[in-house]
Amino acid sequence: MKTYGQYCALARGLDLVGDRWTLLIVRELLSLGECRYVDLQRGLPGIATNLLAARLRDMELAGLVLRSELPRPAKAVVFSLTDRGAALEGVVREFIKWGAPVMSGPMPEESFRAHWLLLPLRALCRDNHPAAPRQLVRVGTIDDGCDITAMVGTIRITPSGPHDPPDAVVDGDPGALVALFAGQLPVSAAATAGLITGDIGAVRRVIGGIRASAAVTVP
Repeated sequence: MKTYGQYCALARGLDLVGDRWTLLIVRELLSLGECRYVDLQRGLPGIATNLLAARLRDMELAGLVLRSELPRPAKAVVFSLTDRGAALEGVVREFIKWGAPVMSGPMPEESFRAHWLLLPLRALCRDNHPAAPRQLVRVGTIDDGCDITAMVGTIRITPSGPHDPPDAVVDGDPGALVALFAGQLPVSAAATAGLITGDIGAVRRVIGGIRASAAVTVP
């Protein structure tokens, strides 16, 4: 493991998580929970197989990641965060907030996975109609996305899964998705642009945790 060789808490912390890809592996495990190796590869486009293996090995040695084997019939090796690793959630959330102002439209060469929105949406969503019946809004698809469940004034955001069918689905241009949930793109404009299918009211219900002053348009 590389080290800065400095007696400083920041330097010691960066010794463990400062390498390229490490915090993005943490993002995946915070967002999706227990992951197979192939799940991590899918969520980390661009990472070389040997580099992912090396990072996971270093994170295991640092006590951040736990490798375990699922029992039969699954019999698959999975990775999860230890309590020490999960404690990085606050760091990741603050870094997301810090990086949000530079989230202009995506560059052509940039990849996107809808489940990457899971952690930001926990800050960007709220239940605006707590007296209404439970509703579920899916962002992305069942294979790659996150589900926003609004119920009695609370918001729960989980990876998309085969549970109750969504009341509305929001999917499309990544930049427009970010703008919509950041309050920069009106729900009506998102619906007109084809980003929303289903109950538009369900989408209005969950948007509003953070507002930005400037409106944006979508192609």
